[in-house]
Amino acid sequence: MLKNKVAIVTGGTRGIGFAVVKKFVENGAAVSVWGSRQETVDKALAQLKELYPDAKVSGKCPNLKDAAQVAETMAQVKEEFGAVDILVNNAGISQSTPLYNYTAEEFQKIVDLNITSVFNCAQAAAKIMKEQGGGVILNTSSMVSLYGQPSGCGYPASKFAVNGMTKSLARELGRDNIRVNAVAPGVTKTDMVAALPDEMIKPLIATIPLGRVGEPEDVANAFLFLASDMASYVTGEILSVDGAARS
Repeated sequence: MLKNKVAIVTGGTRGIGFAVVKKFVENGAAVSVWGSRQETVDKALAQLKELYPDAKVSGKCPNLKDAAQVAETMAQVKEEFGAVDILVNNAGISQSTPLYNYTAEEFQKIVDLNITSVFNCAQAAAKIMKEQGGGVILNTSSMVSLYGQPSGCGYPASKFAVNGMTKSLARELGRDNIRVNAVAPGVTKTDMVAALPDEMIKPLIATIPLGRVGEPEDVANAFLFLASDMASYVTGEILSVDGAARS
């Protein structure tokens, strides 16, 4: 579905991001895996080479909060692979700090990585995609961007912002044949969730009509669809992948 396409996946070394990378590689894309540290990038690349010996993959670890560094690294990817067709803005952090204990520094940290970094990457990618005649930008949102959460207001606030950026950029960049969408996962079996005890997981599952926690591949499939030509007339959408959980 992505034959001859070039993709960049931020936060691509583990969890949902790594599942997206694998799904893209399986569907013919060359992928640049971006992570926060060189060691995690190298580990992810080693896993990919073992799973897919013929895969076209590389790794980068730019500071996503630095617009100039992001633009420079994205230009390197274009030089290496010849294009930047797909950007997945997946890097981000979550928080559950109660309002009464929040510090300004903690709130700013989530703004920097979950909002500013998405803007920096989207801007740099859009400039390249416009020159190429089009592309796809996909953002990782969250179910809490639609319903909020009972503690840690900075995280849902950042994902509300991601949704707003997604819808606005879809309207702005459509004229340049650049589609912009987001995927909003629900509770997903990442390493962090898998480590939770049954007494925490079972009440969560009880709120999900499909009766199970999502798998990273469930979310990766949504990204694959939105990245592919099958979604050529889909833009400005926030696609929920949460088993109809509404809590």
